[in-house]
Amino acid sequence: MKFSFRPVEGAFYDLFTKASLNLVKGTELLNELTLPGADVQSISERLSDVEHDSDAITHELYKKINSTFITPFDRADIYSLGSQLDDVMDHLEAVGNLLYLYGLTELPSLPREMHELITVLDQQAKITSDAMPRLRSMKHLEDYWIEINRLENDGDRSYRMLLVRLFSGEYDALTVLKMKEVADELEAACDAFEHVANTVETIAVKES
Repeated sequence: MKFSFRPVEGAFYDLFTKASLNLVKGTELLNELTLPGADVQSISERLSDVEHDSDAITHELYKKINSTFITPFDRADIYSLGSQLDDVMDHLEAVGNLLYLYGLTELPSLPREMHELITVLDQQAKITSDAMPRLRSMKHLEDYWIEINRLENDGDRSYRMLLVRLFSGEYDALTVLKMKEVADELEAACDAFEHVANTVETIAVKES
């Protein structure tokens, strides 16, 4: 029988779960943003509100780390995981703000590949939110990081095809520059989800 001298501090797991659920809200808002007739300003503002909520969760997590003598697992890993979840949200907010501020949703349609990237992010967010509660037991997590990696590869392919389309001459130069910035944030968000999964894998290996 395996014994552990680490306490089961539920607050950390609850904060990770709350942060991941905010990512689901974020990707759902990005999906709304790309729908015909969407209230772009309102949705962008709601996305900023979710990002501010994520910042508050991250700050609460940091305070908890600093005020807890013995943490349920390595405090550096707790800090890293919290920071990386927050990074994902920052990229999602950037996508929403840029789409609104650049007026890209006023185009007849956004590139199909951009929709594909948002779909990948939505899947990554939901899988991540399903996985976070399992940190308590450190069980049944391997499928999570494998699937996140697969989705990140899908996102890379969509990103490359989006670049090909942007530089095909279909759009004017200014629109290309605007869309390229949005594309980079979408790809960075996909990568950030993978960083979260890599950290979870590291934690699970250490605690096994």
